[in-house]
Amino acid sequence: MTRIIINGSKGQMGRMLTACAAQNPELQVVGEIDQGDDIRSVLAQGDVVIDFSLHSATASLAALCAEHRKPMVIGTTGHPPEDRSRITSLSSRIPIVLSSNYSTGVNALFWLTRKAVEILGPGFDLEVVEMHHRRKQDAPSGTARTLAEILARARQRSLDEVARHGRVGIVGKRTAEEIGIHSLRGGDVVGDHTVVFAGIGERVELVHKASSRETFANGALRAAVWVTRQPPGLYDMQDVLGLK
Repeated sequence: MTRIIINGSKGQMGRMLTACAAQNPELQVVGEIDQGDDIRSVLAQGDVVIDFSLHSATASLAALCAEHRKPMVIGTTGHPPEDRSRITSLSSRIPIVLSSNYSTGVNALFWLTRKAVEILGPGFDLEVVEMHHRRKQDAPSGTARTLAEILARARQRSLDEVARHGRVGIVGKRTAEEIGIHSLRGGDVVGDHTVVFAGIGERVELVHKASSRETFANGALRAAVWVTRQPPGLYDMQDVLGLK
């Protein structure tokens, strides 16, 4: 039995995690924490903490988990660089799974994107398009940024140097180096991601569309069970699925 504490339990993902965990006899939710609650009151009861809260809260939570030697699964995105650095530094004390997306299908998309850019070579222009529901606060999505980072690394470039976030006005012709990243928002879209490889005379597109948050919740729960058996370190969903 793996005892789980959910931080951000009142959010859409938090509620889905609770519902999915209830269907698994090997999991027990021992703490449902949200804004205004004191996680210290339940921290000793859990084996692992899953965080789907606010990016501003994650670093402090990670420090508390490190102090109490509690593994973490972090699904919150949009952390500023200084907070992300603080979080990753704590992986020397506890195992942390930090992933922009816990869907098995999306992680297959990450793997396929890496292989496709290697196979197709430098003659293809690279673009990433994502769409989410109207309530999503950060852009681009963490998944879209991960996809763009995969593309940039494959071409041995820094994403910050080559990213082009949308285009407006007379921007000049597209350079071969740039990686376009475009964010759409509207309705109740759970999450759509498309990687476009545009060549001369042909185009390849890799697409993933999520229709339910259940796929993300089950992936995060799978990661929670897995991380309790790992030594301190920084991991992602590719590690959990054995795709590295």
